[in-house]
Amino acid sequence: MGRGRTDGDSWGPASSVGATATMVATSRAVASQGPEPLLDDPLADPLVRAVGMEPFTRILDGEVDFEDDPLFSRERRREQITVRTRFFDEFFVGATAEGVRQAVILASGLDTRGYRLPWPAGTVVYEIDQPQVIAFKTDTLAGLGAAPTAERRAIAVDLREDWPAALRDGGFDATQPTAWSAEGLLPYLPPEAQDRLFDHVTALSAPGSRLATEHVPDPNAFSDERLRRISERWQRLGFGLDAADLFYRGERNIVVDYLTTHGWEVKTYPARDLYARNGFEFPEEEMAATFGELSYVSATRR
Repeated sequence: MGRGRTDGDSWGPASSVGATATMVATSRAVASQGPEPLLDDPLADPLVRAVGMEPFTRILDGEVDFEDDPLFSRERRREQITVRTRFFDEFFVGATAEGVRQAVILASGLDTRGYRLPWPAGTVVYEIDQPQVIAFKTDTLAGLGAAPTAERRAIAVDLREDWPAALRDGGFDATQPTAWSAEGLLPYLPPEAQDRLFDHVTALSAPGSRLATEHVPDPNAFSDERLRRISERWQRLGFGLDAADLFYRGERNIVVDYLTTHGWEVKTYPARDLYARNGFEFPEEEMAATFGELSYVSATRR
């Protein structure tokens, strides 16, 4: 277990794991800026500003420059978050195009898909996260006059608790196919909790359900060296947390193998292929050193 984590810890968008969600929203906001934006996420910027963490607002305002960093320059960060965001956006759009009308965003953070994707009529989008995070995002977006583009149901519960019961209480129908996303989530769960998460998702998934997540083939991917690299980059932003205090360590099951043996048909999309698909040059050496052989995963319940 990470040195800074406890079994019952909680957070808002400006603390602990929640601050990393704000960091991701900051990247989406930056990728949405300029005359040639790579993304279209107009709500990311006001959400980040409402959190009020100075390092992130300085990034939004272009006051932070890491052009000497081959992976962390402004353009590299724009490309990295664009690859990730487009993958999950296209996953949900594709699932609903094939008739799925129920979506669950696990650890939704400051994700705005419930407000910006073109959900078909009758789609219900469930967002699950810590109560403080859910309350902050819901209230802030309401204050901005933002309206969901689907029927959005916010489920305020810790994923280490009995979230399936909370989801059912919110109206979730386990007899209907569901599109699930677990984006940027797994390293923040203990290895056994990762297995429980996928066990719960499997139990709640009718045939034809879909799941999108990330996959690193090395079960010990979060080495001291990789966490040091991540922490150094965070600290250069003025973000004073140590990745070793947030990520859970220890050998864990390989995502692709676990899903395959639990009734899912799995496809993997190496990050380098998605970079090429989006017209970006893949930063081979730095990506491998910092994130390992990252792939994205799309799975269908058999």
